[in-house]
Amino acid sequence: MAFDGTIGTRDIEVEGFGILNMHYVHHRSDVDDAIPLLFVHGWPGHFLEVRKILPLLTATSPDHPSFHVVAPSLPGFGFSSGVKKMGFKGPQYAEVLNKLMISLGYSEYVYQGGDWGHILGLHAVTHHGHKHIKAWHSNMPLPAGPPSLVKNPLIALSTLLSKLTKEGRAKWQIAQKFYSEVQSTKPQTLAYALTDSPVGLLAWIYEKLVSWSDKYPWTDDEVLEWVSIYWFSRAGPGAAGRIYYEMDSGGTGNAFDGCVWQSVPLGISYFPGEVDQLPKSWSHMLGKVVFEGEHEKGGHFAAHEVPDALVGDLRKMYGKGGPAYGVVPGKDGYTTASRRSSPTLFLRTMFPSAVEDVHRTSDGYFTTNHLVVELELMGPVPASTPK
Repeated sequence: MAFDGTIGTRDIEVEGFGILNMHYVHHRSDVDDAIPLLFVHGWPGHFLEVRKILPLLTATSPDHPSFHVVAPSLPGFGFSSGVKKMGFKGPQYAEVLNKLMISLGYSEYVYQGGDWGHILGLHAVTHHGHKHIKAWHSNMPLPAGPPSLVKNPLIALSTLLSKLTKEGRAKWQIAQKFYSEVQSTKPQTLAYALTDSPVGLLAWIYEKLVSWSDKYPWTDDEVLEWVSIYWFSRAGPGAAGRIYYEMDSGGTGNAFDGCVWQSVPLGISYFPGEVDQLPKSWSHMLGKVVFEGEHEKGGHFAAHEVPDALVGDLRKMYGKGGPAYGVVPGKDGYTTASRRSSPTLFLRTMFPSAVEDVHRTSDGYFTTNHLVVELELMGPVPASTPK
């Protein structure tokens, strides 16, 4: 489970809920002015979804923008701590994610998500759009519900004339209903079963991996690794499912409650294997759509199934000539790479009296005759000794 970047945790205080210890992956590009990007997973996903797109997003090239990437584990998922108090909903997720980005030095950034990452993106943009989130992208453009003749007359009329028949709408509602209804109303009952049986957990998640992907050839190692993140999760195998209960108010509410249409630039990627196949016009109920990319292959787990396609859309959206180019002030993703390519210069600058023979060891450390220094390489190497 190797990553080119920093894997760590940070204590983030959420108003009314105390401190949550947030696990995250943080990979900075060699481009100083790369675009900060927050990647948010869903269920049954986790932070591992970012692994294949991480080297693509942080790659340096004059032909496309580069990104500094942060991929957290949502509270209750993976190695983040669980929430110990009821009522943790969209605004709280938006708060903890935004505070994590700020704590890592990114007060202005862009956002990408699918599944719960998409829904939480709506909340995040509602609460932190423009000031902090300058643009966002979704690969699961799901609205709160069908368009209405009162609020969305043109979209509603176009829907009546589209291929989304009554049968199609029923199929969409059924696809949304069964597994999520269990987790939205009885998550603790399900949690006992998932915690008691690793085979039960495997079956519950594996079925989604297969049926929600676009004929992706899952290997045994991939599946076992994927499910193991849940089995060995910090809050327990069943804790992640509580996001359904809290966001849906125990089945009596709507996960989209409180979300408001925002003019923050929005990009959409459409994949044929995505569970929700809705009219593209519905995406405009989410926000100001400035980019749309349609693909012939890929499903619900686009970052894992078709990483090149997803990253390609992000590059088109934020690259030169794209509709969201330069949305983060001073961070266009193209500026010349920093001096981090010379760690020897850094050591000689910071420890001039100690450095005599700097060399890199096989385990990635830089050593001298007098000290051993591990470089995290999370920021630009200073050009001179700080005064």
